[in-house]
Amino acid sequence: MSIATNKKAFHDYSIEDKYEAGIVLEGWEVKSIRANKVQLRDSYVKIKNGEVWLLGCHITPLISTSTHVNADPMRFKKLLLNAKEISRLIGKVDQKGYTLLALDLHYIKGIVKVSIALAKGKKDYDKRRIEKEKEQKRESQIIIKKLKRL
Repeated sequence: MSIATNKKAFHDYSIEDKYEAGIVLEGWEVKSIRANKVQLRDSYVKIKNGEVWLLGCHITPLISTSTHVNADPMRFKKLLLNAKEISRLIGKVDQKGYTLLALDLHYIKGIVKVSIALAKGKKDYDKRRIEKEKEQKRESQIIIKKLKRL
């Protein structure tokens, strides 16, 4: 079950590999996520000292649950991956043009997980070409439907 998605990621980047990671959260963050108070629009993933961190993920604190805690909505969140996956990611991110970003936040058996992707940035002309192809495909589908009715 998906909680939040980063739709901008599919528009601005071409996705190479996808990984699923656990995420270390505080109690108020879990309650806010369950209330859909999370945003992944400008989030990305950084590898520092052999650990993987989620940056830019905004979790709005609920007023009722974060009264006794100093809630930081932009706190860096540690991601949980295997050592093999981390070493593979380190090697690929070092290549020119590759970046790690968060695609979506979802539940698996009641546990919050995050899908991260190894992606390469698209150029503006690639974005225009892909948009044009989608539009042509939509138009052809409409024509096919009209022909089937006759």
